[in-house]
Amino acid sequence: MSGNWHRVDQDDVPADGRVRSVVVDGRSVALARCGARLGALENKCPHQGGPLGEGSIEKGLLRCPWHGYDYDPITGQPPEGFSDGVPSYPVDERADGVYVQLPDPPAPVRTVADVLVETLVAHGISHVFGMVGHSNLGFAEAMRRAEQRGELTYVGIRHEGAAAFAASAYGKLTGRPAACFAIAGPGSTNLLTGLYDAKLDGSPVIAISGQVPSKVLGRGAFQDLDLTAVFKDVAVSSTAVQAGSDHAELAALAVKHAIDGRGVAHLVLPDEVQVLPSDATAKTPAGRLSRRCIQPDSQTLDRAAAVIRDARRPVVIVGHGARGAETEVRELAERLNAPVLTTFRAKGLVPDTHPLGAGVLGRSGTPVASWLMNESDLLIVVGASFSNHTGIANYKQIVQIDDHHAAIGRFDAVTVDVLGDAALTLQALTDRLTDTKATDQRPDVADRWAIWRAEKARRVQDDRGRGVSAAAVFDALGKHLPIDAVVTVDVGNHAYSLGRYLESKGQPVLMSGYLGSIGFGYPAALGAWAGAPGRPVVAVTGDGGFGQYAAELTTAVKYGIPIKHVLLDNHSLGKISKEQLAADYPVWHTSLHNPDWAAYAELCGATGIRVTRREDLDDAMTELFATTGPGLLCIEQDAELL
Repeated sequence: MSGNWHRVDQDDVPADGRVRSVVVDGRSVALARCGARLGALENKCPHQGGPLGEGSIEKGLLRCPWHGYDYDPITGQPPEGFSDGVPSYPVDERADGVYVQLPDPPAPVRTVADVLVETLVAHGISHVFGMVGHSNLGFAEAMRRAEQRGELTYVGIRHEGAAAFAASAYGKLTGRPAACFAIAGPGSTNLLTGLYDAKLDGSPVIAISGQVPSKVLGRGAFQDLDLTAVFKDVAVSSTAVQAGSDHAELAALAVKHAIDGRGVAHLVLPDEVQVLPSDATAKTPAGRLSRRCIQPDSQTLDRAAAVIRDARRPVVIVGHGARGAETEVRELAERLNAPVLTTFRAKGLVPDTHPLGAGVLGRSGTPVASWLMNESDLLIVVGASFSNHTGIANYKQIVQIDDHHAAIGRFDAVTVDVLGDAALTLQALTDRLTDTKATDQRPDVADRWAIWRAEKARRVQDDRGRGVSAAAVFDALGKHLPIDAVVTVDVGNHAYSLGRYLESKGQPVLMSGYLGSIGFGYPAALGAWAGAPGRPVVAVTGDGGFGQYAAELTTAVKYGIPIKHVLLDNHSLGKISKEQLAADYPVWHTSLHNPDWAAYAELCGATGIRVTRREDLDDAMTELFATTGPGLLCIEQDAELL
């Protein structure tokens, strides 16, 4: 045979009567010794693909570990009367070691998986979060090639749920899809919680599932699930790719569906289809995607402007749907001298330092925002969902602006409904408001902030000797938080406290909004890092949420992702404890047994810092933000000082 000789590490050479799997020139070989003879076989049984190097030598024969079939360990031949042998390779024992001659590897073949990956890359998919496994290896190899070409960044996570949360956060931050990737069966079902987060928050995501071979699908094979049925509710589209499919078109449609539908597009890839040869051309997005810039009609704008013109104390309430229209929001507010209140998901859209910035409205909000809404006579609501957590007053006059039909008047009738892009609509309204009856509410905003800041200062000083107050934590974080940071937050008491106490200078906050899924915070920071390269990323979590995906700290360390993590540790599911008490139930099974999180971070290879006293917060925050890699600041929190 032709090919090159490759030396085997002496530690990999088996003893007499033994066989083992050895990697030679990047290929797996079954190396076996029987007395003076040393043999090398292709490490794959021809029946089920079992790794022969994990078998055993019995009576001079190599027995397959999967189904007990025997081969000669030197020649690969089966017993007499059979013909299904295993390819063998020449072996030479030399003075300097054992050498195996392997044939030249076959030339790479362009596959269906390559076509899919090339099309996704052409449509702007630059990051994939996932886990490589037995039923997605062909697609993984195509991604490896794309990564080698510098076209794709792959982040191998520790749990598929983290991959889906990361992709969801990426979409929330950028408006563009990232991909999450899993095997058939449990790998794909593990994606579902993060994908439901994307669905409910309108975040575009591409979900890619490996699948068992088509010939055993539906026959009760290992990890055999009807994944298109499983994903039917969570995805705007779920498509199984077949051998005869237009593979490039299906990948292009997945991106289109995710963006146009603001949700999850799912592709199912049977194992054998991934590696089929293909000469198809990858498709580009030219002419397939359009911007969602809907200009409202003039008559509706005139009606809305007339209502606004007559209002004396209008307020502007902006939700996540107003992202991208920050300038137009401020221009309208300044034309009216009207306060800007945000939903929690839109925190930071208008900085709290702006003379008209009033902070977050609702359960996670400030008394500044709630007072100003209560005193208003008109609400101009832009891109908000009217969630019960936000508490937008339905008894007020409301001008609602949204680019999605279903959002208009979703729960209650509004005074004027304006279907249109936030930026275009606000600019058109501002142009129409050359004269209004609105009073200057800036003094009211300043007065309410003064009252609230005085109260916050008192809460910062609260100390029962049982840990640090939440007010003190977010006071310190607010002083150290970089102006260009992206903040991710988990679900729990710490999230309410962040909305209430942290004064944003314009930093966006990513959260699991309408699903409200615990565990979102740290995986979301991985997605934020991918979506905002070069910007500082700060994860704020409780011990309950971080505990669900604590192993993802090793992901950050592996890839050098410099997440700065502020962990409030109250040794409990604090929010649930509060809810039990509020319902007149005793607190039951909400306590948590935690490791020393700072020591855990150090074991993972990150910087770990621990604080138990308010006086040490400033130095700890300074140290956290000075670290060059991933850092974790664990703060012992008083669960009652929220």
